[in-house]
Amino acid sequence: MTAQKRFYLTTPIYYVNDKPHIGHAYTSLASDVVVRYKRLRGYECHLLTGTDEHGQKVQQAAQRAGEETALFTSRFAENFRSMAERLQISYDGFVRTTEERHRLSAQAFWTRLQESGDLYDKDYEGWYSVRDENYCDASEIKERADGTKVSASGGEVEWVIEPSIFFRLSKYRDSLLRHYDAHPDFIMPRTRMNEVRSFVEGSLWDLCVSRTSFSWGVPVPEREGHVMYVWVDALTNYLTGLGFPNEGSKGGGLFDFWPADMHMVGKDIVRFHGVYWPALLMSAGLELPKRIFAHGWWTNAGEKISKSVGNVIDPIALVDEYGLDRVRYFLLREVPFGEDGDFSHEAMVRRSNEDLANGLGNLCMRVLTLADRGWGGLPVCEGAACKGVTLEQDEALLAKFDAGEALLEERMEACSFHRALAGVMALVGEADRYITREAPWKLLGAGDEVSKGRAGVVLWVLCECLRMAAIDLLCFMPGSMGRILDMLGVGEGLRDFAHRGRRLPRTGGKLGEVAAVFPRLEKRGEA
Repeated sequence: MTAQKRFYLTTPIYYVNDKPHIGHAYTSLASDVVVRYKRLRGYECHLLTGTDEHGQKVQQAAQRAGEETALFTSRFAENFRSMAERLQISYDGFVRTTEERHRLSAQAFWTRLQESGDLYDKDYEGWYSVRDENYCDASEIKERADGTKVSASGGEVEWVIEPSIFFRLSKYRDSLLRHYDAHPDFIMPRTRMNEVRSFVEGSLWDLCVSRTSFSWGVPVPEREGHVMYVWVDALTNYLTGLGFPNEGSKGGGLFDFWPADMHMVGKDIVRFHGVYWPALLMSAGLELPKRIFAHGWWTNAGEKISKSVGNVIDPIALVDEYGLDRVRYFLLREVPFGEDGDFSHEAMVRRSNEDLANGLGNLCMRVLTLADRGWGGLPVCEGAACKGVTLEQDEALLAKFDAGEALLEERMEACSFHRALAGVMALVGEADRYITREAPWKLLGAGDEVSKGRAGVVLWVLCECLRMAAIDLLCFMPGSMGRILDMLGVGEGLRDFAHRGRRLPRTGGKLGEVAAVFPRLEKRGEA
């Protein structure tokens, strides 16, 4: 592998007991945007995703469906792979935990835990939530009015007694706290770090890491009847995807990407990633990931999403209704990443029309239609009539767009997607006010060469603004921004940040076919 800058990002692997929903899409889209942005910055990236196919919950779901478990998991795994393809997730690796390579990886990882002396035998006796696949402390249990006991997430719990193997999690309490102190951005946003720290500072008990009451899981090496606790199995996928336990050339050099630069997860699984996973890695003698980002949840028109209520949002249906790039834009623009958000069709239409149809799309059509009318292509901005002269207001607008690159980078590094998008759209608004003030259509209509020359300068400036905005937004909306760059005649090799600061030629050039990128949505859809 070359010395090129590398970036490794993972989505969680998705549980295959049901169809993909908006939460899965949200995590995958955010991960894809980060990786696409890094690639535009010149990084060699590896984006890993996949499916979590073991555990009691999956086995029970297969039984309810009347299917053999392996066939059941294969069918649902394909649903998640199809979701990734439909959302244009530019993943480099896809791990299924039922694959042979993952079994070998997980068992090699287990052996390291064993060799560290951090595993011991003990019967587990306590509460377990099958829905969460989580052991629950008595302090976390709540009781409903009907007497049913549930976990903090609302999943029913059952009292479990079974022979098990435990991991000495409590041994790593101080090491975890020191790591949090030394790396304050290890878990983001900061509210999630505070939650995790509070948990670790409390009573950090040893973790049960094997099950004996069912068999659908990765077998524990040399321990008949034991399968790995599903979270130990699942978390190891981040190593499987890089060829572990082959950490050198035998792994194809992929292990050079470790440690992960970012694990992108939902807030409900931050404890597993921010506490259990780093402790397990410490025990195994492996470097810890650099950052864990835990985003919020979506509600549907103000109501918690629930299968029983029937308000689950199908991301593929949204794409079919509104188009992929509108969905990608809305989900990452509407709410601060890390906080909870509320989806409604009204908000989807409003955001799309205000920002995309009336904003960027309208500006693009106005500029390129005028350029086509005046020059049959890109505007000519040189010659005796205008001498390529830009005025103070032209340079001021270009300077704002030039400065926008650094602001975008700062916000993308913080995963502040809504602010990154808002910043670009604010620049689009500046360009829109500029075209209204300079009125190039009037200059073209005047009929003299000096006026046309000035119109050429104005439209060239605006084409530059469109080009820079399209590069800025390419990671969010690759399809539609690609079409804008096609219309501007910007070649494939010029669509990155290394070329963003280079100006378009002032001598004109061919335009691609000019067409509306974001037609206005006239009424609410019923996705």
